[in-house]
Formats: sequence, structure tokens, C-alpha cells
Amino acid sequence: MSRLSLLSRAGLVSVLVLLASCRIESAAPSDASASTAREGTPEGDVWVYTSMYQHVLDAFEPLLKEKLPNVRVHWYQAGSEKVASRLEAERAAGAVRADVIATSDPFLYERLAREGAFLRYASSNVLRVPRSLLELDAHYAAMRLSTMVLVHRTGAAASPASFAGLVGEGWKGRAAIGDPLTSGTAFTWAVFMQSKYGDGFFSQLRAKGAIVAGGNAAVLQKVESGEVDVGVLLLENALTAKARGSPIEIVWPEDGAVVIPGPIAIFRSTRNAVAAKALVDLLLSPEGQRIIAEKGDMHAVDPRLGGPRGEFGLETLMSRSQPWSPALVELGLTRGGALKETFSKAFSR
Repeated sequence: MSRLSLLSRAGLVSVLVLLASCRIESAAPSDASASTAREGTPEGDVWVYTSMYQHVLDAFEPLLKEKLPNVRVHWYQAGSEKVASRLEAERAAGAVRADVIATSDPFLYERLAREGAFLRYASSNVLRVPRSLLELDAHYAAMRLSTMVLVHRTGAAASPASFAGLVGEGWKGRAAIGDPLTSGTAFTWAVFMQSKYGDGFFSQLRAKGAIVAGGNAAVLQKVESGEVDVGVLLLENALTAKARGSPIEIVWPEDGAVVIPGPIAIFRSTRNAVAAKALVDLLLSPEGQRIIAEKGDMHAVDPRLGGPRGEFGLETLMSRSQPWSPALVELGLTRGGALKETFSKAFSR
């Protein structure tokens, strides 16, 4: 994602600028297989390694049967960290089974792109994606957006207005955060916090008795149970919880939510590039993006769609979030190990 915003390549940028200058009407029809028509009919097997929730994958099945009837999509579904571990083991053995990867670890994508693991492919649907989210070398494309926000237990004292407010005296022992050592989304949040507030932020959190809860589900449980009053949580988890009656409120932090792109990419080693490209086209199509928003409770990357469960749309989301930058991506890529060590030391005291 260092190329996700400002670092461009002149050739592809010229093409994108030319195409992006054309108006895309909201009612324009979509054809998920159009970009692969010249290569033949998509058919055969495609393996996708993904961290998308199983119920979202299930929701894709009718669309896949309709649009890609001759393609058999096989999902390996697990958390981003488990997917990365399996992938690294397969790469080490020289036998990558995955044709496509779709997880929520943007740093992994940038590393793999730099190592030459991905097939370059620019779906026509990616032209709808905001420029700040584009990887202009076309090694991968943002497909969905997860967002770290604050959640506050209903009836508890007023929530802090920002992530920085978690280190305030009033929240001593009353806040929970995810563990960046085991959770990919918590790690991305920690990269943003370190970039914005420095290493001392973690020590301050520890001094104020912040509880490291593990993953997002654990954070939510601690807030719901009353063990803590506030937590750092994925918006999608908070929206799903509220829909089932959870006693929590969502707080959009004044210092900016942390948007975590969930990219999609095709491996150079794919045995079925035609079907893999058609699948990427479909997931980035309006139909695919609508499923992501409506079933996954995430923001779609298609700006024409509204936010999940009545939340504001993509443009407002980006304006209320901390921006990605090449420097921040480099921090996560090259200093990720040091960040985890700093965090570990802060919370082991």
C-alpha cells in the first residue's frame, strides 16, 4: 500500500487518468466477465484464501452460480494471520494452492507485491475506487473496508472522544484493546497509533490499565459484560452486535477512525488466470460490493453504494479516517517486528 496512494508508475497512471476522466453512471450495467472475454470463457477451479466471514461467502454463492456458472470456487476461510501462515508454508514448499487471496492485511499484500508474487491485473471495476485506495501498479486492489472505531457500553460514563483519550486518567482500567501480536486488525491500528503518537502511547495505555483482550470478539465481550466501559473494535463487529441488541454505542473518534483495506490479488502461480480474473471482476462489481456492505457490515469500495446498516457512505468515511501514506506503510512493513516488541514490553511490565 505504499503504492496505494502516492507512489505511481507513469504508464499505468496515464491509463487510469484517461479512463477515470470518463463519467461512470450509477445505473450503468455491469458485466463481470467483460474483461476476460478476449481470453475465453471462465471455467474450472479457483482457490481463494480469505478472511471474509463464512456467512458472507455463503451469500456470494447465488451470484457466483449466476454469473460464473462454469467456475468452481473453493474457499479456504480463516483469520488473516492463519491465512498468512498457511500461505507462507506453501510458498516455502514451492506449492501455493491459492489462485486468489482476499484478507485484511494490507501490509502482507505490499510485501508480496514487492516480492513479485502477484499477477498484475487492473479490473475495469477498480476505476470506481477512490484514488487514495488504489495500488497503481495493479498488483492488488482494495475490495472491502474494515474500520476501527470506539465502542461504548450503554449507560456507562461518557466515552472518550478519541483514541488518544484512552490514556486519559478518567479511563484507567476501563478500556480494552485488541492484541497486535495476534490480531491483524489490531496490528494495523497499532501502526497508526505509533505513527501518530509514538512508542510512548503503548506505555501510557499500560499505565492506565488498558486490558489487552486478544481479538475483536474478545474486546466486544469485555465491553458487553461490563468488565470495561469502552473498547477499540471493528465497525462491522459493532454493527452486527447492535443488530442483535448488544448494549453498545459506536463512537467515531475525533482523531480519525482507522480504515483497513481488505485487498484482493491474483497469484502469478495461478493455474487458472481467466477464471481468477473473472472472479475478481465479480467481487468488485456493484453486485459483489452490495453483498459486502449488506451481509458483511463493511464499507464497499464502490462510492455509489451507501454504508452498512444505514451508516454514511465511502466519501464521508474517508473524510473521518486517518489517511494512509507511503511512510505509514513503510513503518508497518519494515518496523512491524519492532512495534510488536515495543508493545509486548509495555504490557509485560
